[in-house]
Amino acid sequence: MGNVLDPGKQQQVVALGRLGWSLRRIEVATGVRRETASAYLKAAGVAVRGRGRPGAGAAKPAISPGVSTDPPVPARAASRAPCASACEPYREQIVEALGRGRNAMAIWQDLVDDHGFTARYASVRRFVGQLRARPPVEARVVITTAPGEEAQVDYGEGPMVRDAGTGKYRRTRLFVLTLGYSRKAVRLLTWTSSTQVWAELHERAFRRLGGAPRIVVLDNLKEGVLRPDIYEPTLNPLYREVLAHYGVVALPCRVRDPDRKGKVEASVGHAQKTPLRGQRFEALDAAQAYLDRWEAHWADTRIHGTTKRQVAAMFAEEQPTLLPLPLEPFRYYRHGLRTVHLDGCVEVEAAYYSVPPGWIGKRIQVQWTDLHVRVLAPTTGELLREHVRTKRGWHRIDDSDRSPRTPATTLALLDRARRAGPHLHTVCTTIHAREGATGVRRILGVLGLAKRFGPAAADEAAKVALDLEAPTYRFLRRYLERLPPAPLTLRQVDPLIRQLTLYRDLIDRTTGDPA
Repeated sequence: MGNVLDPGKQQQVVALGRLGWSLRRIEVATGVRRETASAYLKAAGVAVRGRGRPGAGAAKPAISPGVSTDPPVPARAASRAPCASACEPYREQIVEALGRGRNAMAIWQDLVDDHGFTARYASVRRFVGQLRARPPVEARVVITTAPGEEAQVDYGEGPMVRDAGTGKYRRTRLFVLTLGYSRKAVRLLTWTSSTQVWAELHERAFRRLGGAPRIVVLDNLKEGVLRPDIYEPTLNPLYREVLAHYGVVALPCRVRDPDRKGKVEASVGHAQKTPLRGQRFEALDAAQAYLDRWEAHWADTRIHGTTKRQVAAMFAEEQPTLLPLPLEPFRYYRHGLRTVHLDGCVEVEAAYYSVPPGWIGKRIQVQWTDLHVRVLAPTTGELLREHVRTKRGWHRIDDSDRSPRTPATTLALLDRARRAGPHLHTVCTTIHAREGATGVRRILGVLGLAKRFGPAAADEAAKVALDLEAPTYRFLRRYLERLPPAPLTLRQVDPLIRQLTLYRDLIDRTTGDPA
């Protein structure tokens, strides 16, 4: 022996060897090198324990194939050396997958699905661990919730998918909703994000789960939260209405606090690292189908590391506790701010809808779909009016919104028309008497014609309109636009009068808007 230990150290090494300690453990405890400790143990007649469990070096007795309970060894595995890994025949595939960034779990799942791999996941994990270093796992706080109480939602980066319009690959977005009790996750892919898309993804997730949780925990992205605040955050109105339709309450977490929704963060990372890492798809439907297959085959059947139970089994317990879905889906609407005009109406896509008295000149919230228009109070969100959509240029005025007296602003417009000319004043008065508040826009148009063509020409056109019994803004505009700049002769006036007469008859036969 090259190194001679003192008698006390020799007795310590021999005693630890007789206790069954491995050479590595003896070296750590005593500071004696493994080679030196091995020589002293052999000299003392103590069996030297190498790596592995105690007694691992002893050969097992032969087992008759007829009574063996082990699964049959595949031909590929039987041909390898006894100490070689079961993954050695697939080294090229594993190295190529690691080059694309896929982890050990994803590689094992691909080997099982595509190559009939029969070994355990631990074999792939050990083999991958030899090819690269594994980072340490950081401990996280576990938040326990009751069944059906909470779900967490978040966005992540999805796979690259070829865009049918451009023919190039584009990065998609991955939406994930994870239930807090069972860890059951719904993963959906989308091209872009908006407030409506964000809300629609929630609805799709609720339908897949067959119910809705009572609380949704989210971060402060603009699709859900307009103004982050610890105590009173401002939710996006459309998102708030969609959740209220399903009886769900939104609970935004604090800024830069991802641990509050760590379950969905882990679900996003699980999908990015395992099924989607290094993958490219030719269509979004194909990517979603691949993700759904992986969800059913692997994610739902796995034993969760925290609960130590199968996700599908826990979801079977949680699903009956979810809130029932409403009979009809949410009616999505567009929203914006509008100013109430002098006629007491707001404009939505060139159509006009009445507002209760007292809101003229103020900005209020308006929501609309293809069928309905809703007018809301700007501060409280109270529903003021709900109208059925109408055609462009038409009005929808509730009977209770019609004022019994003429507003001062309308009287001022009629006074301006009186100063512009008597016939203009008569035309404006006729329009107001016939159309009421909706005629204010026509009166403004008549005064605009007087400013454009001059009061004299406009008043003369108004006289012709009254003679032909067509006192409308449209008639005056057509008349003035066709009026030659030079004085008319009798030969020019007769065809013009005939055209205007035919135009008046056409207006009389029209059943639409009289303007």
